[in-house]
Amino acid sequence: MNAPVRADDALRLEDFPYRLSDNVRFADLDPNGHVNNAVYASYFETGRVTLVKDRSMGLMPAGLGWIMVRLDIHFRAELHWPGQIELGLGLVKFGRTSTTFDQVVFSEGRRVASAKAVTVMIDEATRRPTPLPAEVKDNFRRWVRRGVNPDGE
Repeated sequence: MNAPVRADDALRLEDFPYRLSDNVRFADLDPNGHVNNAVYASYFETGRVTLVKDRSMGLMPAGLGWIMVRLDIHFRAELHWPGQIELGLGLVKFGRTSTTFDQVVFSEGRRVASAKAVTVMIDEATRRPTPLPAEVKDNFRRWVRRGVNPDGE
């Protein structure tokens, strides 16, 4: 019996408004000669951090920061060195204190991994979650993944 088609199986890199390129490094490989599964977490981190730490994006007001609370990775294909990867990120949901992203890694036009990441905004002094400021939510809207409504309406 065939497994049902998952909603994210049809996603393309173009569905992700925030994209960047990176290289597969020799150090990323495991003894089997493909990229180690743990390395994908750093690929996904690169996408998120490159976006939110860029002060010109207005996603991290002074005194506030982001922490990772969940990362679910779906490994789809082997990835080898040498090679280039394309990273895609799209916001899919706002919570009271959190954001949820869909993320992908593509190589040579095929998706090799995808992830759902949840980050929580914290007050850097207290290290406690804090509600998302309206300004941050507004600034995130340009990074919403195609086909979703992050407000859940």
